[in-house]
Amino acid sequence: MNIILQQVSIADSNSPYNGNKKDILITDGIIAKIDNAITDESAQVFTSENTFVSPGWIDIFSHACDPGYEYRETIESLAAAAAAGGFTQVFTLPDTNPVVDNKTQVEYVKQKSANTKMNVHPLGAISKKREGTALAEMYDMKQSGAIAFTDGLYPVQNSGLFLKALQYVKTFDGVIIQLPQDKSINASGLMNEGIVSTRMGLQGIPAIAEELLIARDIELLRYTQSKLHITAITTRKSIGLIKAAKAEGLKISCSVTPYHLFFCDEDLKNYDTNLKVNPPLRSKSDMMALREAVLHGDIDCIASHHLPQDWDNKACEFEYAKPGMIGLQTAYSVVQTVLPELPAEKIAALFSVNAGKIFQLPASIKEGEKASLTLFNRNEFVFTKEKNKSKSFNSPFFNVELKGSVVGVVSKGALILNN
Repeated sequence: MNIILQQVSIADSNSPYNGNKKDILITDGIIAKIDNAITDESAQVFTSENTFVSPGWIDIFSHACDPGYEYRETIESLAAAAAAGGFTQVFTLPDTNPVVDNKTQVEYVKQKSANTKMNVHPLGAISKKREGTALAEMYDMKQSGAIAFTDGLYPVQNSGLFLKALQYVKTFDGVIIQLPQDKSINASGLMNEGIVSTRMGLQGIPAIAEELLIARDIELLRYTQSKLHITAITTRKSIGLIKAAKAEGLKISCSVTPYHLFFCDEDLKNYDTNLKVNPPLRSKSDMMALREAVLHGDIDCIASHHLPQDWDNKACEFEYAKPGMIGLQTAYSVVQTVLPELPAEKIAALFSVNAGKIFQLPASIKEGEKASLTLFNRNEFVFTKEKNKSKSFNSPFFNVELKGSVVGVVSKGALILNN
């Protein structure tokens, strides 16, 4: 069936129609025509005032929990949550059981996601079993469809191994994704180290644990001249380190989570376990620095760090709670709420265009291109448990009034609208 998107505002810096209101005709999953007015009596017509359309959003860091932890999430429920959040492509972490560290596991994710309306791209592990001691079969995984490589929540601590990984992926122009945390510096910490942690009587994780690993990884990147993406940066100094490395010409990029833009360590005063995350929420000063960095273009992508946890792992003392929150359905609304001045074109860059460049997933709103599109507006949005598509409910955003709503997506030839 043909689809017509009527009078949507195009937000795509790579499109000749950027900033214009147009009709878009989609035939067999391809953008067939873009014009001022298109009629097709047989088409499914979408019309809505003040709606923007951008290339389909890409989330580069999500936990599918499948295989091994399907009680928290499955690939099918992840795809449903992603679509509702405006994402047409999702990168799934290798933090499963078994770990995605070989081509068989990559093929499992690809095959299981084939019937969903999303494009699910498995991330392969850097090291076998994510143990940080021996390289995994990265070339084989790449051939089977791994989009990039990461050890997820267990960032590579061994400098020699990380150096080898950066060198190895150069053979196929691959990208390494690293979560910045030196685990030798108070890995048992529960929140950001600072005045608030002292008042609350909780062990802290100092900012230097992040900044040291970023500084080390930049040195290794400089030596190897490879490609590195640092995800979930949280401190002012981290921004400065990466900005300087970019200015030097190194192939480095970075992302920030929506919740690090929205919350700081002061919000933990009620010991809300939904705000226990890794890396931890930092100081208010760091939070404001992250917001400024997004506005100034120093942050390349928004990464949801969607991490489902079951009730038992959150309904307990803060010390024993597992870190993480679900975030696919609230990612855009949270960013639009804290930074209402972000123009639609910048939203498109943060959620789609930049990630497409970094991970070689080009997409643009042009005739003849594949129709992978996200429809969004600036209306109010309230996330409720009834709207939640994830199997887990560990979110601090339930019943919070947010600005910015996802209308729907066009993916794999289908128009999927949020009710």
